[in-house]
Amino acid sequence: MWTKPNRKLTFLYLANDVIQNSKRKGPEFTKDFAPVIVEAFKHVSSETDESCKKHLGRVLSIWEERSVYEDDVLDQLKHALYGDKKTRKRTYDQIKVDENENCSSLGSPSEPPQTLDLVRALQDLENAASGDAAVHQRIASLPVEVQEVSLLEKITDKESGERLSKMVEDACMLLADYNGRLAAEIDDRKQLTRMLADFLRCQKEALAEKEHKLEVRNLFLL
Repeated sequence: MWTKPNRKLTFLYLANDVIQNSKRKGPEFTKDFAPVIVEAFKHVSSETDESCKKHLGRVLSIWEERSVYEDDVLDQLKHALYGDKKTRKRTYDQIKVDENENCSSLGSPSEPPQTLDLVRALQDLENAASGDAAVHQRIASLPVEVQEVSLLEKITDKESGERLSKMVEDACMLLADYNGRLAAEIDDRKQLTRMLADFLRCQKEALAEKEHKLEVRNLFLL
């Protein structure tokens, strides 16, 4: 059955929750799931847009940072997501090196490095998961049946069991999508913090340089 790309992304968010929990409680499951997740990345990345690929990249960066998978699996996932392109999206550390080089060569504080990227990062956080009141309300309104295990005893027939199963599935998808967005937001905020620190340092250096030039000029005017 055909599924929308965003729905498939939510399934991968759900897989992310399962994989990371399994890494702590049952690492053998995470290992056995590796071939499946590689194929899933290939499938989703081939049918989605750049926005969804960006979210996939965030999930991949989290797995890489937390050593969820070995390097060979991570390489397969990167290949599934980015293909054979020799020029892939630069990491933040690579961008930061360029910014540092640009900063040291700036002649005017009116031309700070990566200003547009900084503005875009701030704008992206305006729609972050932690501020999504609609989703917060949906989570708060989840039926008690999906929260209380003891209510399973009230299932008396196949119909009520199937109805509860559907409710649990919908709740899992909602929470998995929200958790995935939260993980992406945390990653974005960390990167923004580094960007702001570099931007501020660059501005301070440029200001110090201008103040020094002003002091020298004032000495000549005395």
